[in-house]
Amino acid sequence: MSKKGTILSGMRPTGKLHLGHLIGVLDNWKRLQKEYDCIFEVADWHALTTKFDQTEELQENIREQVIDWISAGIDPEESIIFVQSHIPEIAELNLLLSMIVSVSRLERNPTYKDQIQELGVKDSIPFGLLEYPVLQAADILTFKGDKVPVGEDQLPHIEISREIARRFNHLYGETFPEPEPELAEIKKLLGLDGRKMSKSYGNAIYLSDGPKEIENKVKKMVTDPDRIRLDDPGNPEVCSVFGYHRIFTEDKAEEIDKGCRKAQIGCMDCKKTLANSITDYLSDIHQKRRELKENPEIVDEILAKGVNKAREIAKVTLEEVRKAMNLK
Repeated sequence: MSKKGTILSGMRPTGKLHLGHLIGVLDNWKRLQKEYDCIFEVADWHALTTKFDQTEELQENIREQVIDWISAGIDPEESIIFVQSHIPEIAELNLLLSMIVSVSRLERNPTYKDQIQELGVKDSIPFGLLEYPVLQAADILTFKGDKVPVGEDQLPHIEISREIARRFNHLYGETFPEPEPELAEIKKLLGLDGRKMSKSYGNAIYLSDGPKEIENKVKKMVTDPDRIRLDDPGNPEVCSVFGYHRIFTEDKAEEIDKGCRKAQIGCMDCKKTLANSITDYLSDIHQKRRELKENPEIVDEILAKGVNKAREIAKVTLEEVRKAMNLK
């Protein structure tokens, strides 16, 4: 079956992957690799834009992220998996593209403004943070990505990539496709406490969590605050546990909904069912993770092959770019 085009996507290796990554990103990637030529990047340079002073766990995070990807179904035989900093051509293209983008355009990026506030760096803004969209454009254009799977909050970045591709083509001749955002219906999963799922909040279930860890975390989940006694009817719509049941116990969600509303099922039984469902859902991932952890050479080989394949593509692109810009 012929593929629809090339997809480039990636993640920053800033910590362990959790259920939100699995449901919101990896399940989508798994589907896309059947339809597109997929290239998945461990974006370690991007991680430095906000954590340049916290590199102690960077190599471990890179490795764990790749293990999680493969365990979740990203197939290195179908897709290219590589570490961003192992492809020097991306850095060269980033430098060349930065010549044709104005500072004022980058400062208008709404994500940049939000990050300055979030990080509290108004008086000491790293240049890498400002230039983040240019590096992202270099990632995409190095591999001539046709589609980039993103959430709506990332659309401004993709628009900058499109603008850069248009400007380059206008100045130096047709070289790059204008990447299109690939918006998918993404299942959103809140944290155990009802807030955004985040490592910093300590409210996540990680793909590496074992059955006991999952059980202990689910026990602490927030339920309907108005359901005080066992015989009080509950409201699943305000219960964090039920939001998880919709995804991990989908075949029994309607039954659980009715049982909660009629006080036929207690919160502890509801949580026990959920913990078992999540454990079953992750069983194949856990088995694959164990295999990869016990045989680290498998990951080494996958990354080495991925870098070789990625560099073959990147070298051709950079030859075209240098020729177009009269640099050779």
